[in-house]
Amino acid sequence: MALALFVAPALAQSDYQLRPHDTLNIVVTDQPDLSKKYVLDDTGALLLPLIGELRAAGLTTTQLEAEIRQRLNGFLVNPQVRIDVERTKRVFVFGGVASPGMYQLTENMTLVELLARVGYGGASEVLIIRRRGEAPAVPSTDANPEVLRVNLREFEKDLESGKLSRNVLLEEGDTIYIPRYDPNRIYVSGEVRNAGAYSVPEGTTVLQALTLAGGPTQYASLGRTRILRLVNGRLENIKAELKDVVRPGDTILVRERIF
Repeated sequence: MALALFVAPALAQSDYQLRPHDTLNIVVTDQPDLSKKYVLDDTGALLLPLIGELRAAGLTTTQLEAEIRQRLNGFLVNPQVRIDVERTKRVFVFGGVASPGMYQLTENMTLVELLARVGYGGASEVLIIRRRGEAPAVPSTDANPEVLRVNLREFEKDLESGKLSRNVLLEEGDTIYIPRYDPNRIYVSGEVRNAGAYSVPEGTTVLQALTLAGGPTQYASLGRTRILRLVNGRLENIKAELKDVVRPGDTILVRERIF
């Protein structure tokens, strides 16, 4: 599957359109009470003394300077306004998550912290697409990015044992792609308590898969359990032992006991 890899050069500040949560350094000449740092709220609005609320998102700094000057004319004589954007560091998330989009990169943000924020749904792999060179302001295509692959099944095992080597420290402009297709998915059906699809790490046994599915029901015959596996386009029906290792795409069928 071809992926659009999101990374691009930063916009010049004169062309940059302000966004919610941007930080602005606003200086009004000879007005120390007005000259300070302001942060746009969730709607992209700005609250200024004398003026009140002002819609800033979507404007350039030049446009916002003109708007503030115009509104201050009723209070000050020939007000002079200068605005500098303290650019917010961002990362971009798309794919199989509940809330894809652009996220502010906080200090020392890690992959696990971001996954918790975006509603990670249990995929087995994450791709971190990192542009070499200057960090981007918006997602775009890049012909030669660095791509980091993180196996989430192994990552989860590491976290449980206190190992943090796979918990990647994110960088400004990173694009995080979570595939919607899970290559490590298996299916458990028949006489189990919670039949369904499960994402499993490499080396998972039939017994472990059955445990994920809540275990067998009182009507199950574990000795009649089968693995349905597609091999070279043909469906194979394999007698399963509890110690057998399952493969991605397998269906484990637990048959009913014969009385």
